[in-house]
Amino acid sequence: MEIVNLFLPATNRFATDYYAQTPEMQEYFHYNYKRPEEYEERVKELTGRSFMRNELADHIQSFMQHYPGSNEVDESLAKLRKNNSVVVIGGQQAGILTGPLYSIHKVISIIAFAKEKEKELGVPVVPIFWIAGEDHDYMEVNHVYLEDDQGLQKCVYPEKIHDKRMVSDCLLDRNTCLSWVREIIESFGETEYTNELLAFSENAIKHSQSFVDFFAFITMELFKKHGLLLVDSGNKQLRSMEKDFFIQQIHDAEGITAAVKNQQTILQNAGFNQAIEITANAANLFYYDEENYERVLLEYDVTANTFVGKNGLVSFTKDELLRMASESPEKLSNNVVTRPVMQELLFPTLAFIAGPGEISYWAELKKVFEGFGMKMPPIVPRLNITLLERDVESELTELQLDLLKVLQSGVTDERTSYLDSIKDKSFELLFHETKEMLTEQYLRIEEKTEQEYRGLVPLLKKNKDILLKQIQFMEGKLEEAVLQKHGVMLEKYRRIETSLRPSDGPQERTWNIYYFLNKYGLNFVDDLTKLPFEFDGNHKVVKL
Repeated sequence: MEIVNLFLPATNRFATDYYAQTPEMQEYFHYNYKRPEEYEERVKELTGRSFMRNELADHIQSFMQHYPGSNEVDESLAKLRKNNSVVVIGGQQAGILTGPLYSIHKVISIIAFAKEKEKELGVPVVPIFWIAGEDHDYMEVNHVYLEDDQGLQKCVYPEKIHDKRMVSDCLLDRNTCLSWVREIIESFGETEYTNELLAFSENAIKHSQSFVDFFAFITMELFKKHGLLLVDSGNKQLRSMEKDFFIQQIHDAEGITAAVKNQQTILQNAGFNQAIEITANAANLFYYDEENYERVLLEYDVTANTFVGKNGLVSFTKDELLRMASESPEKLSNNVVTRPVMQELLFPTLAFIAGPGEISYWAELKKVFEGFGMKMPPIVPRLNITLLERDVESELTELQLDLLKVLQSGVTDERTSYLDSIKDKSFELLFHETKEMLTEQYLRIEEKTEQEYRGLVPLLKKNKDILLKQIQFMEGKLEEAVLQKHGVMLEKYRRIETSLRPSDGPQERTWNIYYFLNKYGLNFVDDLTKLPFEFDGNHKVVKL
């Protein structure tokens, strides 16, 4: 494997400016992620705060006991218990088969950055992945994309869930899941690693009850050698550790929303779009009705001092909600505003690893953090990676395509130019002339018919349309023949685009790691993690 660095703009303007750390960006964050001294300052700041390190380590150890472990995982748990330990953390939803590649890239980023900073700072740095199990968007996690002759097509896990249950409560039917996963692996074609991947998947399904379990088992099997630790935001035991922080959030519900609104105004005045949708009376908490699997977003009615569910589904006085936070914290969960705050109250975070969208919405939270008397951690852009296979690279060279341009905009322009070059212009001209001549002659016939046989005019027009359609049909058939004649070359354009710029977006947003595990083996992710990545804001093309 070889890394090639390229500069690619992020998927949004704000993140692109953030990668460059322009002076303007400094106003919206507490740290400059590119300056090494900022991490020394962050360590000093964290020493002035207290954290439940032993309780967290106990909880994570208990949570992870059902997943693949290693000596490195045990070492990370021991590190977390130390009073001077810090963590590098990031998170994602529990996508089936780990979801899009960017989830894998985020884990690699967390591990690589933790190793880098532990070496530089001389303090224990623990890599932690936060599974967003409290999210309820099942449609976001229930599918992968598979390649066919047309490109990548969505392949949806067949079990349907119609309510708003948390992903942590989405259970797997093991037989259904096993059959579905087998079909996916078989679609890749058999390689020397296929049977190993099937056995790996069967074992993961056997040990999994929920989507979170399945995600966690696969993730730990792939990354256990690197000391990765996992937490699930939807876990009830974790919620019991969060109850005091829920109480803080309830007391300051009005202030949290005002802080977000204030910061959004500053960003909008600077020309940036709003990233977080938030109403003036948002409580920034969800109530979870476990009986009906309904996750209800709460709003705060200042006048009545009550917290009301959207569309009036539930209503609690402030005292009732405070009692719930204290006695039944599993009934509450965070939203996009309070989740980062909860994370930072729980963990001694040296750095948060963020995707482009996350960078945009964290910028809107600066004043929220200040309201809790703390700073946001350094926000480090996760590694943006494209995997370049050898055959695709050969086709790029053969077609004389620029890799950077393909990653930015695909091959549409180049394919169009090629199609223009292979078209027989004489055929186009002949068909054009034939249609014009037919139309002109039928116009003369129509004029004559109008004078002598007016009743036949509609039939005449219909006849003309039929003849024109027949000409167009033949024209299309000749075009198909041209495409078929040059099909081998056109297929190369398709393969390049499907691999590197599928659906006009980054590879990491649609491709899944299972394709690569089937082709290159289960050690593929481990080999990828060991590469010497630099967090310099550049796009990483990994040649396979």
